[in-house]
Amino acid sequence: MIKVKKSACMLLSVVLLTLAAGCGSAPAVETKPSAPAPEVKKEQPLKTVKFSEVIRSIFYAPHYVAMQKGFFKEEGLVIDMNTAQGSDKGAAALIAGVADISLVGPETAIYIYNQKGDKTLKIFHQLTMKDGSFLLSRNKADAFKWSDLEGKSVIGWRPGSAPQMVLNNKLLLEKVNKVDVVTNIASPAMAGAFTSGKGDYIQVFEPIASSLEKEGKAFFVASVGQAFGAFPETSYVATSDYIKSNPEIVQKFVNAVAKGAKWLNTASQDEIAEALMPFFEGTPKDVVIQSIERYKKQDTWPAVPELTSEQFETLQKVLIDNGVLKLEQKVTDMGAIVDMSFVKNIGKVAK
Repeated sequence: MIKVKKSACMLLSVVLLTLAAGCGSAPAVETKPSAPAPEVKKEQPLKTVKFSEVIRSIFYAPHYVAMQKGFFKEEGLVIDMNTAQGSDKGAAALIAGVADISLVGPETAIYIYNQKGDKTLKIFHQLTMKDGSFLLSRNKADAFKWSDLEGKSVIGWRPGSAPQMVLNNKLLLEKVNKVDVVTNIASPAMAGAFTSGKGDYIQVFEPIASSLEKEGKAFFVASVGQAFGAFPETSYVATSDYIKSNPEIVQKFVNAVAKGAKWLNTASQDEIAEALMPFFEGTPKDVVIQSIERYKKQDTWPAVPELTSEQFETLQKVLIDNGVLKLEQKVTDMGAIVDMSFVKNIGKVAK
């Protein structure tokens, strides 16, 4: 009897222990509150800029580099680009509102200002500081003198355009007369007209100049930009209203182009060619490289892309000398059509 009671007590003890374990009698584990999940920043959507370039030329290499190397994207912009085929058309696109920013001759801002219309244009970045055209001849010459153009014909640019006025000024300075400068051929048709037999000389930009040379259809005689000297030929321009409403976009745009220009100064020839060739389909690599070297040699792209008062004065003198601007139309208040504040803030974060 005693043995049975002992066994029953042992069995009861086992059951109680099992129940105690099942009821969670084990000591509670202290837990620390979980840290809040890191905030995930939403990627801001890219803002589209409707952009119009005057022509397609390696003269504007910093812009294409900024597109191809992703510098515009780094600034939060995407560029919707078209080619106007003329500064007058690029300016008209701004006035009509079909372009936000145009790359044109700065003289267009002066023309629009003097029209006293509802809209004015403002220059906010000076991309090039030399004329970008080169003079080529049909026949090879051992040495070239500007007087060689007397009695000859030159396929040139439309009246009132920067390359046409720079060439005309150079002829005036050299006192070269009786030169037939053909100005009624559209820029895309100029090379074709020359190769078909029209003109003794042709004034073209790169890479067309180097392409004509490589094909044996023309011979290099002079860099118009190098011969003429400093001249603010091509600028980024927008309406005053657009700049006032979108200062952060304009600053980002300027920052991106500045990155492109800086990259051009450090990259190898091969790297530069690879970045530019998508914009010049069918153009051989060696032609692209030669084009870049020619523009670098003449200091085309200024270290500081600023249109100064001295350069603005040079621009207006050329316009007056060419008869497209009357003396009384000269813009005395540069600030009315020039805003270099964005250039002075290059590298700063646009807000």
